[in-house]
Amino acid sequence: MKETPLSNCERRFLLRAIEERKRLDGRQSYDYRNVRVSFGADYGCCVVELGRTRVLGQVSCELVSPKLNRATEGILFFNLELSPMASPSFEPGRQSELLVKLNRLLERCLRNSKCIDTESLCVVAGVKVWQIRVDLHLLNHDGNIIDAASIAAIVALCHFRRPDVSVQGEEVTLYTPEERDPVPLSIHHMPICVSFAFFQQGTYLLVDPSEREERVMDGLLVIAMNKHREICTIQSSGGIMLLKEQVLRCSKITGVKVAEITELIQKALENDRKVRKEGGKFGFAESIPNQKISAFKMERAPVDTDDVEEQAEEIITKADPPLDVFAEPILRLPGTAQIGEGIENSWGDLEESEREEEEESNSDDVTASEDQKMEVEEINVVSETKKDDPIVLSDSEEEGVVILEPEKTSKKTRTHTNAKQENSSSKKAFNKKRKKKRATR
Repeated sequence: MKETPLSNCERRFLLRAIEERKRLDGRQSYDYRNVRVSFGADYGCCVVELGRTRVLGQVSCELVSPKLNRATEGILFFNLELSPMASPSFEPGRQSELLVKLNRLLERCLRNSKCIDTESLCVVAGVKVWQIRVDLHLLNHDGNIIDAASIAAIVALCHFRRPDVSVQGEEVTLYTPEERDPVPLSIHHMPICVSFAFFQQGTYLLVDPSEREERVMDGLLVIAMNKHREICTIQSSGGIMLLKEQVLRCSKITGVKVAEITELIQKALENDRKVRKEGGKFGFAESIPNQKISAFKMERAPVDTDDVEEQAEEIITKADPPLDVFAEPILRLPGTAQIGEGIENSWGDLEESEREEEEESNSDDVTASEDQKMEVEEINVVSETKKDDPIVLSDSEEEGVVILEPEKTSKKTRTHTNAKQENSSSKKAFNKKRKKKRATR
């Protein structure tokens, strides 16, 4: 995802504000944003906030073989990562031109300036040396990444402690923090980067540009300096031509800002060292503000416990006297005992009621089966009597009438079908006789 460009209206608005010596966050041209440093629970972990730009620094170490051309020097490695979490314009897993430029500038600022004694990182010449790795993660991007990253890197290196080692012949013994106290790194000076943004071909100058100001700037000048006013590195980008006076003015501003930031870093390190020694709250837990919201909050009410015994005696005297208590147990059966009157046993009553219910259910089943048998016998008797009844035919020639007794509806489907069959057979016989009479006429 590419960075969305500013519209012409936004660009004109920002440039006009810069011409009027005004900034969006209310700062002056030479003002630096507030710097805040907080440490993690482990040594070598810190978070640096430059305004709303946040960088997490973490230092780690391991024993490796040295380089062939520098057998007595340790190895320093710096890695800066720009994740989409910091800004949607950063693509994951891809090294952009900005990332390559920032990593090279960090290496020139910290490694090439010899701020760390690399020879003190040698354990066995040509065999084992310490490799110090500094990982920097950009958590939020609001401009001036290089300044925040350089502060986070040097703070993490100053806060880091490597494990202690001992060498006996060719054997190297590594001690845990419980066995021996970790050893801090040997740091000569603390180089810090300060960025300057130029507008209108160097006409206007801003210190510590924000993310929106970086979009409309014409060029950028970065100066790395320590508190002794020694320039460690300087880099100009953007293709603008700067005068000697402009560079000198920027270097003077850098000296003032670096001295302020260095003092702030030393105070933060000293406070963390004291808190860890006293066993108090340190690290990120100390930097989190204590803001609690409790819904069930009650004020503490003082309780007077001087006259507790007298009040208890008054309560006992005013209370009703207790009922009679049977202190001796009553023996009902061998192995059982009862204290007090208790409640009568109802287990036997429950068993008798259950038996009565079972007997009633059995008697109901028997009567139901007998009723069914009686109904079946009645139906069979009715069907037999209907078979023996004669069919009476009329002798009149005008019309033949079949006189049949009314049938009683039976409850069973079998008797109903028999009655239908009898009716059909009687009708057939009647029709045959009627045809014969017509034929005789």
